[in-house]
Amino acid sequence: MFLIDDFVFWIGKKVKDMADEELYGDKDKIHQRLLELQAKLDMDEMGEEEYKIKEQECLEALQNIQERKEGNDGKSNDE
Repeated sequence: MFLIDDFVFWIGKKVKDMADEELYGDKDKIHQRLLELQAKLDMDEMGEEEYKIKEQECLEALQNIQERKEGNDGKSNDE
């Protein structure tokens, strides 16, 4: 019986890990975008004003990801 319980628990954890990756995997892409924006600014391919606007968009997206993650971490598994 314990083998079945362990297997069900393992499957549940894998599904949760996959869902988390889907929800929060964009974090790495946003960090990469910030690096690209900085490089464009440094090479004068982008002006300071445009950089600040796009940087703010990225930072807001990262904040949204963090807030969603914190909200999901606080949910009960009994639901």
